[in-house]
Amino acid sequence: QVQLVESGGGLVQPGGSLRLSCVVSGFTLDGYAMGWFRQAPGKEREAVSYISSGGGITHYGDSVEGRFTISRDTAKNTVYLQMDSLKPEDTAVYYCARRAPGSGYWATRGGYDYWGQGTQVTVSS
Repeated sequence: QVQLVESGGGLVQPGGSLRLSCVVSGFTLDGYAMGWFRQAPGKEREAVSYISSGGGITHYGDSVEGRFTISRDTAKNTVYLQMDSLKPEDTAVYYCARRAPGSGYWATRGGYDYWGQGTQVTVSS
């Protein structure tokens, strides 16, 4: 069955870096676009980044553009989110998700059909 498992979260100081990983099983990354979302306490889940099924197209939310980088390794069935220059407002639970084919705008939460359990990222001094 389809599974997505995130890891790599933790506590980091402002200005620091973390790399999140999302290992997938039950499907191949070549066939699906993938996304990263995050949800802070009391806030809506927001789109952070997207990578196309071919890996050649990426998108980022305005708040992370220039600081975060999405990538993937198809041999390892893994999607990554490199997060640099972290800010306290980046604190949230981060989720990876599989995009259903033909789902329209990349940042629409409803266009994703499978989700991981999430990994906590806390940015604090």
